[in-house]
Amino acid sequence: MRELLVVVSLILFTMNRAFAFETINSTTLSTSALAPACMRYQTVGVCFYLVCSMFECHIETSSKIAHFNPDLVVSAYNSLAQSYDPVAGNPWTEAKTITGSIATATASALSSALGGAFSLPSGGHFSHGRHQNMIFKEADAIGHPLASVTSQMGTGGMVCPSDATSFKPYFMSGFDVLAWRWNVPEQVYPQTWIPGVREIGHFPANTWGAIYPRGGIATQSDEAKMAAVIAQRAGDIVTRSGQPHVYLPLGEGQEGYNLHVANGMMVWSPGQLKENDASGGWWQIVVPNTELNCQVFGKNDTLSPIGWGGGKIAETSNYAFTLWRPYQCCNISGLFLGYVDFASNIPRAD
Repeated sequence: MRELLVVVSLILFTMNRAFAFETINSTTLSTSALAPACMRYQTVGVCFYLVCSMFECHIETSSKIAHFNPDLVVSAYNSLAQSYDPVAGNPWTEAKTITGSIATATASALSSALGGAFSLPSGGHFSHGRHQNMIFKEADAIGHPLASVTSQMGTGGMVCPSDATSFKPYFMSGFDVLAWRWNVPEQVYPQTWIPGVREIGHFPANTWGAIYPRGGIATQSDEAKMAAVIAQRAGDIVTRSGQPHVYLPLGEGQEGYNLHVANGMMVWSPGQLKENDASGGWWQIVVPNTELNCQVFGKNDTLSPIGWGGGKIAETSNYAFTLWRPYQCCNISGLFLGYVDFASNIPRAD
């Protein structure tokens, strides 16, 4: 009997401990970013500069370094039932303080003005006709606590400065009511209706879900995968400019690399986030369980006995991910002439 009580106590302790860790704070986020496997720091090339004095000119070089920066914390979560607080379920505790009061007032005003027309289930599974695995989640994309730190460190030439600003809210679905809850206007976009277009995974053998329409509703039986799809959608929005959503774009959001000067360095900022491709960024899971590696969503798990979501299902149904984005930079020594790359730190997707 005593042994049974010990076992039960251990089980309860483990369950409570797991549940307690399904939130995260800025300190833990900063610690989780000490992940060399995600950063992938590497010298990838050489930059050339023309340096002239009164009597002569010569060429100088500096190393071109590349690494990923933790730019955003993207949360996918359920809002609380019967609540006008759209960020109540966000697992990042400081995010509620940063954005909660503004989002609550906005959501309440919108609901009152529209007579509740834009209400949806508070989060989680619900049924719609024959679709029994539809899930709705809110999403936030907020600057990572270390984003501004990397910008300050970039002054020394060893770390490329980030485009993101710590704690800055780039996207909050509570503000994006029409687009996030009702898929307006993306419901009529061709990529919403054409199978295999903008899919996470490889259609038709393996697909986690579609990027479009970029809203909070999708059909998925695996909630962890659904949270990943929601995070990818939010990241897709904020890394592009001119999207039909209420948001602040992160950086220039141009195709390819955006070359500019920051903190006395030539910096190649990342382009747009792309599904199944790490060239625009990749993901670190931080809630429910913090992992020290990064990945591109869409792994083929059709032959896996437990699937990708095994061990990743949150008891609270709330999830958070760090979006790491690739940067390259050189110290400025004179008039920039060009560069030569001899390596790449971009991993290949599975």
